[in-house]
Amino acid sequence: MKKCAGFTLIELLITVAVLAIITAVAYPSFSSYMIKSKRIEAIQTLYRMQLAQEEWRISSPSYTSSATDLIGAASNANYTFAATLSGSSYTLTATAKSGSAQQNDQEGSTGCSQLSLDRNSVKTPSACWQ
Repeated sequence: MKKCAGFTLIELLITVAVLAIITAVAYPSFSSYMIKSKRIEAIQTLYRMQLAQEEWRISSPSYTSSATDLIGAASNANYTFAATLSGSSYTLTATAKSGSAQQNDQEGSTGCSQLSLDRNSVKTPSACWQ
């Protein structure tokens, strides 16, 4: 008689169970990493907007309240960007779009769905900028 080589049903079930456990452990970590990387992208855009705002002020009598003047299209897939003026100061904000995973962005007890940077480089919420 010829012996058949292959996997038994038990071996296959054990392999599937191990893969399921690995996936259950890895997926939350991966999701957290993706949310944080998208937040960092928004922070980089706010810094670019701050530099563009100062360049704008060099050639104009005041700052601009248009995010489009600073970065072209004032949004990306996950955030909408805005600039607001208050006297001779400004505040730049990145707000998570509704329905995106970024709306659930948390850092400790702080919600990071809205980030802001002002003329004096005050960053809020501060826990989200680290």
